[in-house]
Amino acid sequence: MTPAQIDAPIVAVTVYPDRARVTRRGPISLPAGLHRVQVGPLPLNLQRDSIRVGGTGPATVLGVDVVTQRHDQSPDPTVVDLEAQRWTVSVELTELADADAVEAQRAEFLGTLAQRAGSTYARALAAGEATPADVGTFAESVAGQLSESRARQRELTGRRRIAEDRLAMIERKLKALTGRQRPDRLAAEVTVEVGADDAEVQLELSYVVTGAGWQSSYDLRLIEDNLTLTWFGLVTQRTGEDWPECELLLSTARPSASATVPELDPWYLDRVRPPAPVAPAPPTFGATMQMAAMPEPAGAVPRPAPMARTGAAPVRESVATIEQGVAAATYRPTRPVAVPADGTAHRATVAVLELPTTLDYLTAPVRAEEAHLRATVVNGSTHTLPAGKASVFHGNDFVAGTQLPRWAPGEEVELALGLDDRVRVERELARRSDTKATLGSTRRREVEYRITVANHTPRAAAVTVLDQLPVSRDEAVVVRELRLEPAPAERGDLGRLSWRLQLAAGESREILIGLRVELAKGIELAGWRE
Repeated sequence: MTPAQIDAPIVAVTVYPDRARVTRRGPISLPAGLHRVQVGPLPLNLQRDSIRVGGTGPATVLGVDVVTQRHDQSPDPTVVDLEAQRWTVSVELTELADADAVEAQRAEFLGTLAQRAGSTYARALAAGEATPADVGTFAESVAGQLSESRARQRELTGRRRIAEDRLAMIERKLKALTGRQRPDRLAAEVTVEVGADDAEVQLELSYVVTGAGWQSSYDLRLIEDNLTLTWFGLVTQRTGEDWPECELLLSTARPSASATVPELDPWYLDRVRPPAPVAPAPPTFGATMQMAAMPEPAGAVPRPAPMARTGAAPVRESVATIEQGVAAATYRPTRPVAVPADGTAHRATVAVLELPTTLDYLTAPVRAEEAHLRATVVNGSTHTLPAGKASVFHGNDFVAGTQLPRWAPGEEVELALGLDDRVRVERELARRSDTKATLGSTRRREVEYRITVANHTPRAAAVTVLDQLPVSRDEAVVVRELRLEPAPAERGDLGRLSWRLQLAAGESREILIGLRVELAKGIELAGWRE
């Protein structure tokens, strides 16, 4: 029984973070009886156990098998056309190379002819058998032919470079069509039993493919105290088949995650047992290298003044509709999106959220004298936002890039919104004194730092200042606190200090930090920094 072919184009795609479910649908008219219907070609990386068949009409699906279709060439018309173009350009390059070789031989022949004719004309002139005019005519003829040959070679070189560029472009396009150049393809062979003659049967086939997925990206736009979050879904795929404009769904479900309930192994405690002695290893040649810490990138982007509000209504963005499941959500963009299998990202707007925010500043002048604008935001929507990159805008100006963590409804997060040079921070060494050790005494070093924070914004600002006291790791080095004005709001582990300042517009405040380090006799201090 020869299987009947059905034209079943892609009508819907559900994209998961690391795979996709593709749905094909098509009609076919069949007489009564048992039939095999073939749907294809299908991509080679489909998961065979994921194929499902349904439909409508007076028919019963008895089973489905995955078969391999053998082709002499790729069944993809785009690949066939590109391969034909590659062959045409290759033939053109061969012809240009042959023509260039002919011109090179012609130029070599004319050069040899000119050399031999020179000695012949010299003897003829001496014997009175030729005139100087004859020599000039011959020389002009040879020179003209050489010039024409050189011009043809330059033209051939230009045409060859153009053809090589075209061939390189075709090769790049073919390379982008991953998985589509192989001549073999899969097909689904569906066995159906039809109960009536000339029955109209609508078959629907779905399957899961790897090589596809989507990820989230965000725009964070700050205007005055309002934060607008725009959520985008970036869809990419290299499945071997193009997705036309069809119903595209973005799902937050993770089919690859484990579906088993975690179990705990026993937690054993034991006493420390000395390790067995190990024979010393023979000496090796070489030295251990230690990587230096990478310095943090420098540079500050000032926060511009808030964008002025106008009376005109802003342009609205279309957002996806949501279908909330038990543990995941599916988003349906408002317009169909075509996604070719070339790995390029195609963006769809998922949601636009207006989030009230609390703004403050954070600075650690012991590291860098700059103020970071920080927003404390609660996700007041019903969306669970996946982790992703975010672009930060102040009004219409891009100021920074950040990373948004996974954000559940009702959860509070802190977002870094770039630097603001209108909050000026300075940290300076105000005083330092060192005492020399005498017989049986200790050495002392006393320092005092002054931190100045000034608010040059047009409104009040809350600023959190971080600093620290050194921590001794040796009993011969003693650190004593002399002065902390004002008192820090928090003290953390390992000498961490935190102040919370409320600054009115144009106001500045100072923080004084004084400390003493006492060293026992004969001890050299390590790790000191100003």
